[in-house]
Amino acid sequence: MTAIITASAPVVANRQATWEEYLYRVEHPQSELECVFFNCGAMWIEDMGNEGINHSRFNKLFTMILYSWFIKQGDVKFDFLGGCVLEKPNHQGAAPDEVVYIGGNAPRYQSGEPRRVNLTKWRVPDLAVEIADTTLASDLDEKKQLYLKLEIPEYWVVDVRGKRVLAFRLMDGKYQECIESVALLGLPIELLDQTLERMDDDNGNVAMWFAAQIQNLPVKSVE
Repeated sequence: MTAIITASAPVVANRQATWEEYLYRVEHPQSELECVFFNCGAMWIEDMGNEGINHSRFNKLFTMILYSWFIKQGDVKFDFLGGCVLEKPNHQGAAPDEVVYIGGNAPRYQSGEPRRVNLTKWRVPDLAVEIADTTLASDLDEKKQLYLKLEIPEYWVVDVRGKRVLAFRLMDGKYQECIESVALLGLPIELLDQTLERMDDDNGNVAMWFAAQIQNLPVKSVE
């Protein structure tokens, strides 16, 4: 397998592959932070090496943002499975930075099964998030098409350098950019952008600022 290495991007390898080749690479990674993706016969690999400071800071920020949101909602079931591999066997495989299940029925591991989420057995998550530090192009191209194939209803790309969130909602078989979240019903995407603009501060302080802002938002429920 040929890998292209640049100074500003992770190691990325992209080629045609069988499902069995994909499974072998998932089960025998060449580094702990290697992410393998598969979509209809195409496999690509992103080796982030040691996680960069920006990716880590923004990733943890969004964990705190999501937690703050659901705490405000009150009695709502939610489960975070960040970094967990999602698969439709023989067709797609992915490992988003953040995976959010809302309303219960989140995947549970059973002894003897692969340590991955089989989406023919479990429902798809309500939201997938990619933190794009050095991977913005693939997050908006290959991975966007991959999550569309997985039929994940909402997909966010966090542009670290641009300090913005590009949010997409599955409508009529396509991803359409949206200005308000449906998974986090009533959350304006603009508020996420405003939150990211504050990331010169510590991410804990930024998360607390976000938590304060959402107190003024009305709690909405799905009809």
